[in-house]
Amino acid sequence: MKRAITYLFVAAVMLFTSCQKETTNQYLTLGKGTREKWFEPIPYGMVYIERGSFNLGSNDDEIYDLLPTRTVSTEAFWIDDTEITNNEYRQFVYWVRDKKARELLGQTYTDFIITEDKYGAPLKEPKINWEERIEWNDREYQMAMDELYVPEQERFGYKREIDTRKLVYEYYWIDFKQAAKRSNSFNYDTQKYEGNVVNSDGELVPIQNRSSFLMRESVPVYPDTLVWIRDFTYSFNEPFTLKYFSHVGFDDYPVVGVSWKQANAFCNWRSGLRSITSERFNEMPAHDFRLPTETEWEIAARGGMHNNMYPWGSYYTRNVNGCFVANFKPLRGNYVADSPTTTTTMKVGEFDPNPYGVYDMAGNVAEWTSTAFYEAGYNTIDDFNPEIQYNARPDDPQVMKRKVIRGGSWKDVAYYIQTGTRTYEYQDTAKSYIGFRCVRTSFRNDLQKK
Repeated sequence: MKRAITYLFVAAVMLFTSCQKETTNQYLTLGKGTREKWFEPIPYGMVYIERGSFNLGSNDDEIYDLLPTRTVSTEAFWIDDTEITNNEYRQFVYWVRDKKARELLGQTYTDFIITEDKYGAPLKEPKINWEERIEWNDREYQMAMDELYVPEQERFGYKREIDTRKLVYEYYWIDFKQAAKRSNSFNYDTQKYEGNVVNSDGELVPIQNRSSFLMRESVPVYPDTLVWIRDFTYSFNEPFTLKYFSHVGFDDYPVVGVSWKQANAFCNWRSGLRSITSERFNEMPAHDFRLPTETEWEIAARGGMHNNMYPWGSYYTRNVNGCFVANFKPLRGNYVADSPTTTTTMKVGEFDPNPYGVYDMAGNVAEWTSTAFYEAGYNTIDDFNPEIQYNARPDDPQVMKRKVIRGGSWKDVAYYIQTGTRTYEYQDTAKSYIGFRCVRTSFRNDLQKK
């Protein structure tokens, strides 16, 4: 009898233990095997650049000893196959215009605002109704949107038109650099943050809570069309000022007259559109769009070919037929030698892409990067995902506002379109020869175990 009781006790313990193990395993492996394999969709118009290592810097033998180089490695990312065009940037401008218009119309017409959720519960803050159509030629609508138009005393030829100075995009971004400082860490003993943070206005203020690391940006989005006249004092470029950005004939030309801050604002807006799409299709959120770092730009330009001077892998700017293979300034004052159809910018993607499938990494327009420019930058950066960032404030010295630009442009000689050549421009300026393209970080190979 005692032996039977012992067996029953052992069996009960084993049963209890096995149940406990099963429950514990289910807890520890919560979600394992219950989800489908993760898949990262290919972003429209972008090219995948695999992680890799290369020598950052010039490959011109004549000046190799004069300029520093550095062996670095970067993570994988997506990059636009062409520069952002007028048509693409114009969508951003129109979105800001329509948002402003709907906010003004909502003050008079309730159809342009949403005050309840789908269950009929009132919202804390009304939302814009993007489904309602705006009748731009309706006189009553125009009166409600009067603030959006150029004041009557400033109109040319009494023409009623949108005041582009009112098209301002506002957004927030998280300053992870300041949040990562040990002096700004959260104190678990006192249950509060200690330290100070430089806010959006450049003021050093105590950290109140997590929202102190949110930086507010307010950026006028309309390109500076006067750059065509400002950049070339003794030239007749008024036709470009009047038509380059607005005329449909230039839809597929790279946008210019965009400052570094405006390029960042476009990336933020594009990320917002992507978030809406992800929610609609129940996709895992992707990384945000942003400007490429200097290193990312160069590895994409090299196209997997190390030690090449140009994106096409040659030491020359002509092909075997003697034709130029990029839009730049090939001969002294001869802007049509590389293309008889244009003297300045040209349609994106007109020349052959590099081996990665990326177009116009040399010439056409130079491109903004996110990297702050310092002469000794290569001696400072890390060798893993190298980057130097500095968010210059309005009252900072001009030297602190320099940002790296790459690729050269239609007005530059061959040296500036080399893959390893770096130069700079000030973040609060716009030029007729500087545009940009976006990138997005990818963990595709890691998460798909490829």
